[in-house]
Amino acid sequence: MRDIITLECTECKRRNYTTDKNKKTQSGRVEYKKFCKWDNKRTVHKETK
Repeated sequence: MRDIITLECTECKRRNYTTDKNKKTQSGRVEYKKFCKWDNKRTVHKETK
């Protein structure tokens, strides 16, 4: 039931992180505030396909 997803930075548009999510409890796209090493700050990372 858990699928691997890729997270993309909203500012630099680079795919920095991979994680997994439970499709049953989180049906929509997820957003996390994570550190981007290219921007050198914490930015919002959104789920991509």
